[in-house]
Amino acid sequence: MFKYEFHAHNNECSKCASSSAVEMVRAFHAAGYAGMVFTDHCCCGYSNVPTEWSWDERVRFYYDTYLKAKEAGDELDFDVHFGWEHYVGRGKEILTYGIDVEFLVQNPDIPDLTVEEYCDRVRAYGGYTAQAHPYRRRPDIDELWHPFIHAVDGIEVYNAANGPCHNAKAMLLAVAHPELGRLSGADSHHVNDSIGRAGMIFTHRLRTNAELVAALKAGEGQLIVDGKPMETLDDFLTATPL
Repeated sequence: MFKYEFHAHNNECSKCASSSAVEMVRAFHAAGYAGMVFTDHCCCGYSNVPTEWSWDERVRFYYDTYLKAKEAGDELDFDVHFGWEHYVGRGKEILTYGIDVEFLVQNPDIPDLTVEEYCDRVRAYGGYTAQAHPYRRRPDIDELWHPFIHAVDGIEVYNAANGPCHNAKAMLLAVAHPELGRLSGADSHHVNDSIGRAGMIFTHRLRTNAELVAALKAGEGQLIVDGKPMETLDDFLTATPL
């Protein structure tokens, strides 16, 4: 069985993180994971990349940071994937998987796209999008903006940084829309931040972008919730009560 983390940040790219990409790789490996996806804040929102840089310079910095992490992962036989958390305004974000630097370089208008346009482009490139923490509540998040279930491929039903009731609401949203995939992520920003509490368990390694996206589209992967594999919906709602 192979555990993967689907929501993690590093301090090179995300303003809200305090641990480096290599430190995060080593921490997840030490926790028994087979791999992880870096979903750093993109070139808007909580990005740590200088805004005065050109689009090309900014996205290549993200990817160069990922390549450093991948090199560290390769030394540990640990799969490191590139993704990002796209900020769409009003405190809402879209987790993005299966893209690479060429996709980003070819789409410099990403910050100006609607949510629908962005998700369509990712999907056309062979990627996958998921609504991040759809019911998180913070002063900077607009509660009147509902999850973009009409645009995304999946929903982050468990986020280790969310309150239980917010995760339960996310799962109930997914139950109401069975066409959407379900993901679990730690939303880790530091080496001691929720590592081991979230992620997904697969029966095989996800070594490439194509394998990762195919597994998500197929609905594979068992959710990890508060450090435990979830067998049933009742198990999930017991662990994350409304």
